Amino acid sequence: MTGLSLQDLRIALIAAAQTVIDSQDMLTKADQAIGDGDHGLGMARGFKAFRDVLEINSYPDVPAMLKAAGQAIMMTSGGASGVIFGTLFMGAAKPVTGTVLDGKGLAAALVSGLEAVRARGKANVGDKTMVDALAPAAGAALVASERTSVFAEVAYSAAAAAEAGLEATKAMVATTGKAKGLGERAIGFIDPGALTLSLFLRSFACAAAGSGSVAP
Repeated sequence: MTGLSLQDLRIALIAAAQTVIDSQDMLTKADQAIGDGDHGLGMARGFKAFRDVLEINSYPDVPAMLKAAGQAIMMTSGGASGVIFGTLFMGAAKPVTGTVLDGKGLAAALVSGLEAVRARGKANVGDKTMVDALAPAAGAALVASERTSVFAEVAYSAAAAAEAGLEATKAMVATTGKAKGLGERAIGFIDPGALTLSLFLRSFACAAAGSGSVAP
């Protein structure tokens, strides 16, 4: 399968959102280690709104769907993470067009989302934020989209790179956000935002594969 139709994209996004919702306790524990412990609640609330707008409404094209989902998170999550994840999806909507999202479109969406997040939050790779998962995911998707037209392979490549980026945050000292004040005490713990993104991308890839693609 070379791309997701609007219906398949909606199904994959809803499945990924549900994974984040179901992972509230895991996200809370990750945030308690280096933050104030509210990340799980905020993400569950935001992604419930994300899920609900996609279940209730219909959209004329891919960018409208992504923009609406991003706005839902931004309006309901609360806190910096809600703004950042809302920005990700709203940024991802900018370069894509039409009613099918193919591998190149997914890569472009991730790159654009990364640029939007960086512009909003000023975080870079190595700062122990979700950017440490998002940047490698976007890069891997770009490479994969040049190698294959199979959508799920591009999505799986992005998910695997995000998971590697998440693991790398354990060795990082936070330079931004609430964990900044911990200094080296944050070493050994993963970043909660990077965990959220990794969970979302893995679930999205699995749902995309289930819609007709073959997992690598």
